[in-house]
Amino acid sequence: MTAHSHHTTRAHSFNAAAAQYAANRPSYPPTLFDAIENLARRPLTGATVVDVGAGTGIATARLKARGAHVLAIEPGEGMAAEFRRTLPDTPVIRGNGNDLPLASASADFVTYAQSWHWTDPARATPEAFRVLRPDGGALALWWNTEALDIPWIEAAANRVERFLGLDAVVTKNGSGAKAAATLSTTRVPTTPTPPTIRTSTTPTPPAPTPTLTAPLHIDRDQVRWSRRVPLDTHLANLGSHSAFLVLGEEGANAFLTEERAHLLGIFPDGVVEEVYDVELIVATRS
Repeated sequence: MTAHSHHTTRAHSFNAAAAQYAANRPSYPPTLFDAIENLARRPLTGATVVDVGAGTGIATARLKARGAHVLAIEPGEGMAAEFRRTLPDTPVIRGNGNDLPLASASADFVTYAQSWHWTDPARATPEAFRVLRPDGGALALWWNTEALDIPWIEAAANRVERFLGLDAVVTKNGSGAKAAATLSTTRVPTTPTPPTIRTSTTPTPPAPTPTLTAPLHIDRDQVRWSRRVPLDTHLANLGSHSAFLVLGEEGANAFLTEERAHLLGIFPDGVVEEVYDVELIVATRS
């Protein structure tokens, strides 16, 4: 299997596990959205937000709670169906960040919660800034990453790494740094190019004026938070990651059964405190 086909298989694996994903994945703390507003220098309340790779609506629900008007974009049929069950009054469109089915200059924020790493940044970045309004529109990317300075979390991550291999790590640790490095070398138009609709009677246009481009302004932050959940929820959360989903139930259970025994030794009451560092990147036009 090629790297591209493996990536695609992992991306599609969520659709059959959408209910498991919705029930067990962590959400995000209010302080994250404070940080987004601070770095973007504009409020979410009243803003038009396009939430790309919205999945089952975990981030969408939080954005709506902040008073944003949210349009969700989700490529997966199973995930979109779960989204509609969870947020029946919120519009969700099938699509992906590499080719957004939206008008230019129509959004205040384009957000990616746990989903930017499924895009082709060379395509998704200009698409996001095409859709963003030129007067302060912001691209916000974030990931819940494991707090590896906590001994039991580091040990658990090492067990996962040994089981899956170095090229199939479940955690998103490092995704923020990689995304920031890519965005820092990207240039986008200083103003969006309006779409042109031509017909057979449209005269041949003059040679286009060269488009002025500029590097993006990149800001980063990190927000720590935690949640206490039953051990079953913690294991179901772990099993809802694509690296385990592609193994199938039998393959994943081979690891999760052993992991249960490890964690009961640390949390004998069966309640796990998961600790996360949310890696946040906000990009705006310079």
